[in-house]
Amino acid sequence: MNPAPSSEGIDRLSALLERFRVRARLLHAGPLCGVTHFAAEPGLGFLHVMRAGTMAVTHRAADGLPARVEVREPSLLFYPRPLAHDFHNAPREGAEFTCATLEFEGGSAHPLARALPPLTVLPLARLPELDHTLALLFAETGGLLCGQRLLADRLFEVLLMQILRWLLAHPEAGGVDAGLLRGLAHPALARALTAVHEAPGAAWTLERMAQQAGMSRSAFAQAFKREVGETPADYLARWRLAIAQAELRRGRALKTLAPELGYANASALSRVFVQRLGQAPRAWLAAQA
Repeated sequence: MNPAPSSEGIDRLSALLERFRVRARLLHAGPLCGVTHFAAEPGLGFLHVMRAGTMAVTHRAADGLPARVEVREPSLLFYPRPLAHDFHNAPREGAEFTCATLEFEGGSAHPLARALPPLTVLPLARLPELDHTLALLFAETGGLLCGQRLLADRLFEVLLMQILRWLLAHPEAGGVDAGLLRGLAHPALARALTAVHEAPGAAWTLERMAQQAGMSRSAFAQAFKREVGETPADYLARWRLAIAQAELRRGRALKTLAPELGYANASALSRVFVQRLGQAPRAWLAAQA
């Protein structure tokens, strides 16, 4: 019997984050007392690190998160999508924070922003692998140093990568539902997904994807739909379309993108735009501008 496919030895994140970048910007370093409001802004998430103290976080009822979350120990709070929230800290026990905004390229169309839970709260005690990065981050944000903001931004991006690694290794504990991250956490599906991410223009068929995963066609199709939440063909079309959208925003022409993404010509790619977005590429791009 052949051994079960393993996701060890494959890089499940680089192809994703090279195509769709996430940029961190230092927002705050120091204590927060009273009520602090963080507004939802298009395309922006938040990454908060509470170094000390306790607090409560509140959300609007319409956003689908618990109205109040109590944070009793040093923790990370990760909001990958725009979502308003308020921190409540006792004035005499101001919690110590380092916070950043996260700009997901493409906003809500960013594959990871779409796949992640709306809020992840992780006690730092559960994440010893982050100790070194956090020590550097706290050192940089603890005083005014040359290049502090730039270095802090990069350290937050490293921290984000480590959080994503942890979620891939612990999808259940991280509250990851069906979607891309759940697929990448699956040892066999991760091989097929990573291959598609790295070569979106290849002639992908169900059989070829199943071969990458080391599974039969039927078992692969069932597992893919269960973990990712859509069929392999639908995911492939959506991945290609997301790349096309990102490249069009960067000024690329549709006719040069089409063959790179596995379409015979610009007209074929344009039809996918209309079918899935209800707009032709030119109209979509004008709306983005």
